[in-house]
Amino acid sequence: MKIYLIVGEPSGDILASRLMKAIRKKHPEVEFFGIGGETMQAEGFNSLFNIKDLSVMGVMEVIPKLPTILRRRKEVLADIEKVQPDVIVTVDSWGFINSILKKLKKKGCKIPKVHYVAPQVWAWKKGRAKKAAQIMEHLMTLLPYEPPYFEKYGLDCTFVGHPVIENTADLPTDISLLRSQMSIPENARVLCILPGSRHSEVSKLAPIFIESIKRIEKEIPNLFLLIPSVETMKDEINEHFSTIGIPYKLIIGQQARYEAFCMSEFALAASGTVSLELAACGTPHVIAYTFNPLTNKIAELLAITKYANLINILADRFIIPEFVLRNCKADLIAPEMFSFLQNKEKGKAQIMQANEQLLKLKPIDMLPSEKAAEVVLGATCTV
Repeated sequence: MKIYLIVGEPSGDILASRLMKAIRKKHPEVEFFGIGGETMQAEGFNSLFNIKDLSVMGVMEVIPKLPTILRRRKEVLADIEKVQPDVIVTVDSWGFINSILKKLKKKGCKIPKVHYVAPQVWAWKKGRAKKAAQIMEHLMTLLPYEPPYFEKYGLDCTFVGHPVIENTADLPTDISLLRSQMSIPENARVLCILPGSRHSEVSKLAPIFIESIKRIEKEIPNLFLLIPSVETMKDEINEHFSTIGIPYKLIIGQQARYEAFCMSEFALAASGTVSLELAACGTPHVIAYTFNPLTNKIAELLAITKYANLINILADRFIIPEFVLRNCKADLIAPEMFSFLQNKEKGKAQIMQANEQLLKLKPIDMLPSEKAAEVVLGATCTV
């Protein structure tokens, strides 16, 4: 059995690596092809190219990388033709994957196509639901309320649950030992800083995050920063933070990432799945995100939900403070960080409310990756 995986960013890389493990348990002789990231490669996956070339968000941010993206798309399509897999599984990264799936449809490709992670049509661009139904055979959603948006257009959907449920299953318990191993002083106030995993994110968010930290440094002494990132971004992260004047450690690797979350008193993070992970690890946090001014205006016009954070969307109220688009400013972020660091009860209340929402993300009968594996293997039977 041959399965072709197309993954375009680090969050999808983690998701696909768990899917690979679950499929191998059911079908040990499976062969995987396609493109993926560091976590998949640790599972023995050989990527066609580095997904760093695709990891970009925003209308204006994509334009400079268009020639590379188009070249990579051509390479993927040629490779699919060469491999002739039994099923194609695309993961997240809707912009790039939508273009791949449309090209495959135009070519008359009969290979079953399963997409993992629904485009957020409940947040913006509702028309994507109808388009998705025209270019794929099955959609696996992370959220329980997503299938109806696509099923009304005839697309088969399965709610498989969110991977945060199993990603954080084995959290560390001896935090003192971890801090000692990382040479973190006993009196340190540890902050987790997550400015993103793409160049377009880090270049915009790192300066704002650094300014936010500097604004609270005098009132909160003995700060120590843990900065989880990916291998491809570590040089750029170091470039930004090397002159901050506050001790920090760059963290690489998925398990080390969760250890960093658990060691941290508070986190400042780029908006995204990381908020669910932080909540599952019991780490109070705020989220922030911005594009360039033109993309911000476009995003504000297209948005159809009042929340950016998934926990807030699930609860239909603000649990996690959001500083997005034009509100992604240090003078707004810093006071909220200071408030949490001065009032630990505020953080405890946030985590208690957030965990109530996380319960909505688990399927009833099995783990999310097992459910996803069942769907993918079922799709191959139609070949």
